[in-house]
Amino acid sequence: MTPHLRAGIIAAVAALVIDQASKLWLLYGFDIARRGAVRVTPFFDLVLAWNVGISFGWLQTDHQLAQLALMAIKAVAVIVLGVWMARSSTLLATLALGLIIGGAIGNGIDRFLHGAVVDFALFHLDIGGKTFNWYVFNLADVAIVAGVVGLLYDSFRGVPAAKAP
Repeated sequence: MTPHLRAGIIAAVAALVIDQASKLWLLYGFDIARRGAVRVTPFFDLVLAWNVGISFGWLQTDHQLAQLALMAIKAVAVIVLGVWMARSSTLLATLALGLIIGGAIGNGIDRFLHGAVVDFALFHLDIGGKTFNWYVFNLADVAIVAGVVGLLYDSFRGVPAAKAP
């Protein structure tokens, strides 16, 4: 195992553990379902949202067959990303892929355990009496987005990277 691959695996495990720990604490320690929306700052609230769809709430369905299909697609994606991570030649790309994998597994665990992804972070902005909300998300989503940004940055650095499988 190369040092880059080891770092990618550590990034994946860290993203997964932090994501699942935050969700377990919010669901069972903080009991966010009972508390409802909790204002943390004037622009950030903790809320409980069950996402039965995919990113940004697209393809919303709670049909069991659709949930199984989404889990199967996610499993294939994680395998493909894992192969890509093993072939990656740059530390940044390997770490980024690890973050994406950890986030995807974290959201997959939610879908398996709860039939939906646990989302809880809501940024909003009040302008002229109107409230503008961002999508409700979780720390797995943050890891995935950070991983994608890392891959994009790495692709512009001019270092030849391994081709995606």
